[in-house]
Amino acid sequence: MKLKFLGTGTSQGVPVIGCTCEVCTSQNPKDTRFRASAMITTDENRKILIDCGPDFRQQMLINKENHIDITLLTHEHNDHVIGLDDMRPLIFKSGKNMTIYCLSRVGQEVKNRFPYAFADIRYPGAPAFDLHEINHKKFTVLDTEITPIEVTHYKISILGYKFKKLAYITDANFISDLEKEKLRDLDVLILNCIRKFDPHPAHFVLADAIKLYDELKPKKLFLTHISHHFGLHDIEDKLLPKGIHLAYDGLEINF
Repeated sequence: MKLKFLGTGTSQGVPVIGCTCEVCTSQNPKDTRFRASAMITTDENRKILIDCGPDFRQQMLINKENHIDITLLTHEHNDHVIGLDDMRPLIFKSGKNMTIYCLSRVGQEVKNRFPYAFADIRYPGAPAFDLHEINHKKFTVLDTEITPIEVTHYKISILGYKFKKLAYITDANFISDLEKEKLRDLDVLILNCIRKFDPHPAHFVLADAIKLYDELKPKKLFLTHISHHFGLHDIEDKLLPKGIHLAYDGLEINF
């Protein structure tokens, strides 16, 4: 299996509109970050998208992706769902509704934001989604076992996802001891890390990520959902403890 980072940025993306800091004006492609999203490719070449934010169209074009079998949503914030309308070409091409797996609360938000996708009589050109409610129990789809990981994002419960010995967690600031048990003995842990310093009420910062790395002991930890406050990729990546890396858009991990 393979995971590709389609986006590794925060809700504003990097560069941030109007910002002239060294990260936002960097010419290094690794300092340009679309909103956080990832694509899993199974051994049978089936495609599983994790989150669908406002950069979805560009992410698909840049990465020459032309098919999605199912979509997993972590939560309902705009930077993770608002690109769903741009799935229309894929829906038209396949002739099938897009299958989406998410929490019940998230599914209701998708209906609220895209009511035309669920109308009894849809206007020509509208997208169409099939929502599948999931909870916190593992499930199998496309011959792939997926384990939801419940984490806290400020005051709401959202989901990360585990595939084999890889786990993808974004927009978290707390993981319970019970859920941490699902994250032990990993080859790869992917974890949000919005900045190096200053605690954040809804996201892990670097000290939190390092603490979890020391506790859970994955073979490798990749940081995502990174803001322009973290610093330049090529400088900061070299300063991280051994085994921890900054992810960047387009990075692929085989697992």
